[in-house]
Amino acid sequence: MTIAPPAGPGSAPVPATPGGPAPGSRQSHRLRYVGVGVVLAAAFAFLLVKGLGSSLDYYLTVDQAMHQKATLGTRDFRLEGVVVPGTVHDTATGVDFTVQSNGVSAQVANTGSPPQLFQPNIPVVVVGHFDGNAFDSNQILVKHSSSYVAAHPNRVKAPNGSTR
Repeated sequence: MTIAPPAGPGSAPVPATPGGPAPGSRQSHRLRYVGVGVVLAAAFAFLLVKGLGSSLDYYLTVDQAMHQKATLGTRDFRLEGVVVPGTVHDTATGVDFTVQSNGVSAQVANTGSPPQLFQPNIPVVVVGHFDGNAFDSNQILVKHSSSYVAAHPNRVKAPNGSTR
């Protein structure tokens, strides 16, 4: 084994790593910071998209859902329609009824207690999925506007007890 003599005065310095910056140089620190910044920005963007996407409540009307029934499969979603009079029947586990929109109807089998304002001829949003020809639901949300409150002031009260 031969040991090279130390470089003397007038000889050129030998780089620590051929073709790249020396370890610990400013350029390698800068690249590390850029890499960490890119990872943090990607994580922030992912969380922002997922957070906004899950915070928005979308629903399909009965006619839209029936048109997309094959692609929806057994995935949970929100279904909006008006409760058809004469179709509400209490069951041992909840209530069965029919909802419709734009002339298209769907049978709903709900488990659990419906809200107090649930009745025929009002718009509802049910949460669940298709199971064969029926829509299995585990939650009923009653939709109403301020005109509903004005028409039925004794049915809807604010937490402070007022009707407005």
